[in-house]
Amino acid sequence: MEWNIYLSGEIHSDWRTEIKQLSEQEKLPVNFYAPVTDHPASDDCGVRILGEEEKDFWKDHKGAKINAIRTRTHIELADIVVVRFGEKYRQWNAAFDAGYASALGKKLIIMHPPEHTHALKEVDAAAFAVTETPQQVVDILKYVISKE
Repeated sequence: MEWNIYLSGEIHSDWRTEIKQLSEQEKLPVNFYAPVTDHPASDDCGVRILGEEEKDFWKDHKGAKINAIRTRTHIELADIVVVRFGEKYRQWNAAFDAGYASALGKKLIIMHPPEHTHALKEVDAAAFAVTETPQQVVDILKYVISKE
């Protein structure tokens, strides 16, 4: 069986690449999916495709809906959803993805630094595991995929 893993959350570090490389080293039978991680491309997709808007609200609205096609499709197809909350930015989209995945009954792994534990307590409570590092995520994947 090949497992579909959706990697949601912050886009300002290389955590996705690290998880992919570690999974390759372990020869895990996984397919990874992710949102568009080019921030300007993600923000501007709606107006680039559908036309300019005078107000930022409508610009963001168009982009969010187009991005949601990709995000929701991949979450719905995922066996496991990994959501990372980074140190620097408030990731409302990550919280939404975690809630959406949880509502669908997806297996949810949350990753964040210890200082976010209190702020993310409700998100953490919905998770099957809460991690701090990409290595811990891969160790979980290795265990659930490879152990008999």
